[in-house]
Amino acid sequence: MSKNLTNESKGSDKTVILRFNASLIAYAHGIFAYSAFLAALVVGCWLHYHKIVENSSFGYPDEWFPSVSATIGDRYPERSIFQILIAVTSGPRFLLLLFNFIRLYKKNSVVPYLGLLSGVIRTFTCGGWVYITSTDDHDWHDIFMISYIVLTIPWTVCITKLSPKGSKVRRGRAFTALTFFSMLVPLVYWFIQHKVHVRAGAYSVYAYFEWALILLDVGFDVWSVIDFADMEIVLYGDGIEFVTTTTSKSVAPAAASVTTPKADSKTALENDEFTFVEFLVSSTNAFMFWSVVTSLLLCVWYFPLWHMGISGYEAVIVLFFVAPLLLVIPFIRNFFSRFPFIARSLAVLLGIGAYKVEEPTERLLTISAGASFAVIAFVGESWSLSNQPKKFNAHAIAFLIGLLATSVVKFASYSNNPIWPIMHKENGGYNNAGIFIGLASAFLTPSLHSTTFKVSSQRTGGSIFLAALGFGGYYFSIQSYLSDSSTLTLWTWSGFPITGPTPITGALFNFGAIIIGIILSIKLPANMLSGKFYNVVIGGVSAFVLYKYEGWTGYAGACVYSLYISSISPIIWQSTVGYNPAVLFSLAFFFEIIIALASIWIVAYAFVPGGPLLRERTDIILSISFIMILCGVYNYNLRNKNTHITRAKVVATRLFKQALSILSILLALSIAITFKRYPSESYEPYNASSKSFTAGIWCVHFGLDNDMWSSEIRMRDLIREAEVDIIGLLESDTQRLIGGNRDFTQTIAEDLGMYADYGPGPNKHTWGAALLSKFPIINSTHHLLPSPVGELAPAIHATLDIYGELVDVLVFHSGQEEDEEDRRLQSLALEEIMSGSPRPAVLLSYLVTNPHEGNYNTYVSEKSRMYDIDSTDWDRWCEYILFRDLKKVAYARISRSTITDTELQIGKFKLLSEDEKSENDADFLYGNNFVDENDIEEDLRMPELFRGDGVRGHRYHVFDEPRYFAQYN
Repeated sequence: MSKNLTNESKGSDKTVILRFNASLIAYAHGIFAYSAFLAALVVGCWLHYHKIVENSSFGYPDEWFPSVSATIGDRYPERSIFQILIAVTSGPRFLLLLFNFIRLYKKNSVVPYLGLLSGVIRTFTCGGWVYITSTDDHDWHDIFMISYIVLTIPWTVCITKLSPKGSKVRRGRAFTALTFFSMLVPLVYWFIQHKVHVRAGAYSVYAYFEWALILLDVGFDVWSVIDFADMEIVLYGDGIEFVTTTTSKSVAPAAASVTTPKADSKTALENDEFTFVEFLVSSTNAFMFWSVVTSLLLCVWYFPLWHMGISGYEAVIVLFFVAPLLLVIPFIRNFFSRFPFIARSLAVLLGIGAYKVEEPTERLLTISAGASFAVIAFVGESWSLSNQPKKFNAHAIAFLIGLLATSVVKFASYSNNPIWPIMHKENGGYNNAGIFIGLASAFLTPSLHSTTFKVSSQRTGGSIFLAALGFGGYYFSIQSYLSDSSTLTLWTWSGFPITGPTPITGALFNFGAIIIGIILSIKLPANMLSGKFYNVVIGGVSAFVLYKYEGWTGYAGACVYSLYISSISPIIWQSTVGYNPAVLFSLAFFFEIIIALASIWIVAYAFVPGGPLLRERTDIILSISFIMILCGVYNYNLRNKNTHITRAKVVATRLFKQALSILSILLALSIAITFKRYPSESYEPYNASSKSFTAGIWCVHFGLDNDMWSSEIRMRDLIREAEVDIIGLLESDTQRLIGGNRDFTQTIAEDLGMYADYGPGPNKHTWGAALLSKFPIINSTHHLLPSPVGELAPAIHATLDIYGELVDVLVFHSGQEEDEEDRRLQSLALEEIMSGSPRPAVLLSYLVTNPHEGNYNTYVSEKSRMYDIDSTDWDRWCEYILFRDLKKVAYARISRSTITDTELQIGKFKLLSEDEKSENDADFLYGNNFVDENDIEEDLRMPELFRGDGVRGHRYHVFDEPRYFAQYN
C-alpha cells in the first residue's frame, strides 16, 4: 500500500500533479472543526448574546454563557456559518478515517476494522445532531448526540490501542480520551442542577463542560498529525501513491524538518548575530507589538463596563492562542517567513490604525485583527530564529527592550501610551507617528526563508507543557508588572505623609531595575540564572516583600522582582526551543489568558461566574505566575541535563553593546522626563482672594468615555473650567491589565497643579477612589469598608491644610445596589470615621440611596454631625456632598457630556469665623436658605461658562443654575 521514498522507481515518466504531506489532512480537519464552533460562538455572542444565553428558566444575567446547541442551532447567521464549515470538515474527516486505518492497520486484528466502522457511523451521527438542531426536532437531535457520544468509546479505545506502545501519541490520545469522558460527570451534574433543581446559572456552567467536550473531541483527532507526519500522498496523471519518508511511527509533532547541526557549527555561530540596525528594528517591532496587544484588553474592558457584566466581546482574546496555530500550515508559515513585513504591517495598520474607526464595536474588532497579526509575526519570527542562538537571544532581549520602551513612552505621556487606539489628536495621541514608525520598522524586517523553520533535534528532555507554562507566566508577569513604571509604585502606595515612591520618584528605580536585569541576562552565566538560589531566593523573596510591605521596603522588593523577571528572559526563551513553536506559544498564550482573567476576577468577582473563588486573592495570582516562571526554569534545566544548550557557549559581546546603546538612550530619556515632570512650583487654589474653596465628586468610568476614547484631557478641562480645588474621583483604579496599566490622575493632577492621592492601590482589589487637591494633604488614610458579599468599598480619609486650617476630606464609593447589607455596614463604618474626627469635614461620596431614605440617615445623622449640602435636591441616587463646620456658599451639578455616565457635582465652601463657630443657629448655618446670585460677591460665584447651553455639552442642569445659600457678612 505504501513504499519508502528512497525506493521510488528511477527514471519514471510519471507526471506528478500534486504532492503533499498527509498530516495536512489532520491539520485541515482540526482547523475547520475548531473554526466552525469558534466562528459560531463569536458571531452568536456578537449578534444574539442575550438570546443564546437564555433558556427555558433563566436569561441574562442569571445565565451568561451559551450552550453548544444554542450557539450552533438557534440563530441565523451563526447556524449557517457553523453548518457550512462543518460541511467543509467532512472531506478531511473521511480522509482522516481512511488514513488512520492505513497508518494503524494491524494484520490478523479486528480492532482496525472496528475503529473504522465506529468512526464512520459516528461521523454520520455527527451530521445528525449538526443538521437537525434542537429547535428543529429536540428528540432526534438528542438521539444523534447520545449515539455520537456512545460511539466515541469504541472509536477512542480502538485508535488509542492501535497507537505505538510507549509513544507520545498513545499517551496523548489516552489522556485526551480520559479527560473527555471525565468531563461527562460534571456535565451531567450541572444538567441535573439546571433541569431538575432549576438553579440559576447552572446551565452556563454546564455549557463550560459542553464546550470542553468539543475541544477535547476534536483534539483527540488532532493527534493524527503525528501519525501522518511521515506519509506523503503523490497524485500522478494515471493514479495515486502513498509514500513514507521513514519507517518510524514516532515523528516530531510539527511535521517540520529535523536537522542535526554540523560539526563545524562554530563558524555558523560566529555569523549568527544581528547587526545594530536589525537589533533596533527588532526592538521597534517589539514596541509596536506591546502597544497593540496591551490595548486589546483595555478596549475589551469598555464593553463589560457598559453591560455591567460579561458582554460576549471578551471572546476576542481567544485570538491570542488561536492565531499561532495558523502557522502549523506550511503554506501560511512559509508565506509569513518570506514576507515578514506583511504581518508586521497589518499589525500596525489594524492595531494602531484602529483609532480611525469611530464605532467602538468595529474598532474592537479591528484591534483584535491587528493583535492577531502581531502574535503571528511574533511567533513566526521566534520560530525562524530558534535555530540561530545568537539571533534568538537578541530577539528575546529586544522583546523586553520593546516593553521597556513602551513604559518610558508612557512615563513621558503621564502613564498613557500615545499610539493606543483609544487616543487621537484631540486627547494627546500620536497615532500617525506611531503608524509611520511601525510601518518603517515592518518593511525593514529581514526576510526569513522557509528553510529556517526547523525543530532542532539537539534538544531533548523536558516537556512542552512546562515550557508553555514558563513562557505564559513570564509573559503575564512582564506585561502586568513592567508595562508601566507606576504600577508597582502604586502597589506600595499608602497615602500621605509620603513614605515611599511616587509615580515620578519611583520611575527611575523601576527603569533601572529592568535595565540591570537585561544586562545581567546577557552577562551572567546561564547556570547562575537557572540556579535554585537565584530563582527561589531572589525571585521568591522579592515577590513576597512586594506583596507584604508598603512604602520603600515594598518598593525595594518590587525593584528586585522587576530585575529578576527581566534577567531570566533568555532562560525562559531557551526553554521553548526544540518544540513546535506554533503549538508551544498557543499553549503559552492560553495559560497566560487564564492567569490574566484570574487577575481580573480578584476585583471583578461580583460580576463574573465563580468570582468569589478568587476574591481579593492577589497572593494567589502572584504566586501562580511565579510558579509558572519556575516551571520554565525547571524545563530549561531538564533540557540542559539531557542536551547541550548553545546559549551558554555564545559570546554575547556584540549583543551587549547593542543593548547597552539602546538602554542608555532610554535611560537618558527617563532622566530628562523626570526633571521635566518633577513639580517646581507651589499649587494655588482658584479663589484664594475670597478664601473659598470648591470641592467636587465625580465617577469617571475608568477614564474611558462613552465612545471608547481616553477621557482624562476632557476631564481635566472640565475640572479647570469649574474651578474645582478638591475633587474625589471614583472608578479610578486603572493600574491593572484591563485598565491598560495606566493612571489618568497623573495627567489631571500635574496639568492642574494638584496633590494626588491615588487611594487604595491595584493590589487592594477595589475599583478605585482618588483625591486631587490644590491644598496640601497633611495626612491620608485608606480604608476598605465592610463588604462581606459585594465589591469592596474604598474610602480615603485625608486632612488638608486649607488657608491655614485643618479640614478633613473623605472620598467614598459605596457598594452596588444589589448588596443592601454591605451598604448598611459601610454606612455604619463611615459614620464612625466621620464622628471620630474633631475637624471641619467634607464628604465627597457615591452613596447609592435616595435622599432622606435608608442609609442616607446614617450618613446625615447626629452622630456623624454631617449635613447634606442641599437636602431639597431630590434627584440624586449616587453622588452626594456632605459637610460640617463649614459655611456653604454654592452648589451645582454639571452635565457630563459624553465623558462618563455620571455628572460632576460641586460645592463651594468658606471656613467659619470664630464667631460663626460658636453660633447655635444650626438651621441658618446648615439649612437651605437660598439667596439670589446677585446677593453673592462676584469672587464667590460659580463660573458663568456653564449657563444656558454651556460649553462642549457641559452645562448646569437639574436647577439650570447654581444654588446659593445665605451667608453671614
